[in-house]
Amino acid sequence: MVNDAHCHFFSTTFFTALAQQGDDPGAHSAESVCRRLGWDAPGDADALADRWVHTFDAHGVSRGALIASIPGDERSVGAAVARHPERFVGFFMVDPSRPDAAERTSHALTELGLRGLCLFPAMHHVPLDDARVHHLVDLAARVAGTAVFVHCGVLTVGVRQKLGLPSRFDLRLGNPLAVSRLAQAHPHTTFIIPHFGAGLLREALMAADVSPNIYLDTSSSNSWMRYQPGLTLEGVFRAALDVVGPTRLLFGTDSSFFPRGWQRGVYEHQVGALTALGTSEADRALILGGNFDRLFAR
Repeated sequence: MVNDAHCHFFSTTFFTALAQQGDDPGAHSAESVCRRLGWDAPGDADALADRWVHTFDAHGVSRGALIASIPGDERSVGAAVARHPERFVGFFMVDPSRPDAAERTSHALTELGLRGLCLFPAMHHVPLDDARVHHLVDLAARVAGTAVFVHCGVLTVGVRQKLGLPSRFDLRLGNPLAVSRLAQAHPHTTFIIPHFGAGLLREALMAADVSPNIYLDTSSSNSWMRYQPGLTLEGVFRAALDVVGPTRLLFGTDSSFFPRGWQRGVYEHQVGALTALGTSEADRALILGGNFDRLFAR
């Protein structure tokens, strides 16, 4: 069984928002952005949800987390989850600096049935110890089965780079050690740090070591390893398994756009690394799907 804990739901709303940030006033449509990128236009949320089901079926993926990848797009993922509740768990991005952040968070969790609050402190320039962040986490903690996803470390958004859009991120704000403080304040809420901390592996492991409700997701190519010469994916998994064990690792790919679809190569690379380490079949089953099902029971 394979469950993917990290997929981006690049909806029409997402591409339209990118179009409006560009410098061509005549190309403010999702279709124009997709043509420029050479990607398929997503259509409506139902059509995109169906396409995700098709790509999951083609690769033997049972379930996955779909992330609304801009603040304010929670309805798109909510529609996908409502259409295929047995296949998808909905995550949504929130900008704590926006005046409607708390209202949107409550609506997404209680009305839309989404289960992952996603914070990007480096992107939104709001430190994790800010009172606005604590308020949002408090709201999430009140809803059983909700996880708080916090992007840490290096942050690059490939689609913005392809479109020549600026990415003025403050990487100083993405320290996993700050997640530990939130996790300790909410010991019954699950926190997820993606990409093994995205370059801050040591800090992510330290945070997870002292906070047993912090999980690490394994998603993407983990190209941040180039910042630590000699580090391999096997070495990353070895360190993570030594500190948090197999029960707090969540497999993910960071898949996003079509026609590429689900990134089987990421899956094969990670399975190869786990196999090279000699991990047991039971431990691989937990990482590749069992932990996801435990956290996000149907």
